[in-house]
Amino acid sequence: MNASRKETTNSVSHFILLGFPSSPEMQLLFFGLFSVTYTLTLMGNTAIACAVRWDRRLHTPMYILLGNFSFLEMCYVSTTVPNMLANFLSTNKSISFVGCFTQFYFFFSFGCDEGFYLCIMAFDRYLAICRPLHYPRIMTKELYTGLVIFGWSCGFILFLTPVVLISQLPYCGPNIINHFICDPVPLMMLSCSEDTTTQFIYSTFNAVFMTGTFLFILCSYALVILTVLRMPSAASKHKAFSTCASHLAVVVLFFGSVMVMYVSPGSGHPEKMQKIVTLFYSVITPLCNPLIYSLRNKEMKAALRNVFESKRIVHKT
Repeated sequence: MNASRKETTNSVSHFILLGFPSSPEMQLLFFGLFSVTYTLTLMGNTAIACAVRWDRRLHTPMYILLGNFSFLEMCYVSTTVPNMLANFLSTNKSISFVGCFTQFYFFFSFGCDEGFYLCIMAFDRYLAICRPLHYPRIMTKELYTGLVIFGWSCGFILFLTPVVLISQLPYCGPNIINHFICDPVPLMMLSCSEDTTTQFIYSTFNAVFMTGTFLFILCSYALVILTVLRMPSAASKHKAFSTCASHLAVVVLFFGSVMVMYVSPGSGHPEKMQKIVTLFYSVITPLCNPLIYSLRNKEMKAALRNVFESKRIVHKT
């Protein structure tokens, strides 16, 4: 029985990622468009990470967390976009079984890490604005270093279980995924047998993670807003609201689109909608985040100017 199950499971050696079926001319157009988007995403997030690294004025918990978040965004977008670009130029569009589940694991682990980082950043803003006198004593170097490590590692630990469970499902054909990434929902639909236990575990995992992190962030910012409204100084109010507004914009962009897709995977979203929503949170959001954080933050804009000016001086010499 076990031997036959293993044989059935291994009968699919690769998957076909259909991506965005269209004419060769449109595939080239998509390639150019997403190449520019990917390049701008890497440039924007690299600029923020470098600004935090090189400008001593940004060596504070808030900016250290932001620098790590930007680096995380680069890793997140790099798990899917390079393969998607290669498929635009390929007629094969295949990905190995191991490669597919490796992409699945890293993409969703980094995505999970993003959710935790948004929670950590919300917690940091709560302490800084609601507990300003205690902030230096609470947010020590040891604490924010531990939070950075926690943010990076948690997704990789938590997502091992869903990846292992879904990879152990029997796959005996067909092997065509009407998507541009190895998404768990179409992967479960390709399984030869419907495993309701795996679907339930996966749905529960997503619901608990999304709801828990989202509520934590909402509660943190609700307390922050209440504290800001009680501030006597208009300048203090403006500065606090400006910082929180950029954080909340990123939260809405990320969680809004992700919740549509993964809290209820059995709801049967149309395949075209799945691709558009996935494209939004996996490509568009990482592109927008550097703009959101830099345009509304004077310290970050000043640090970015210093980075670009120092680069210009180095090139001239």
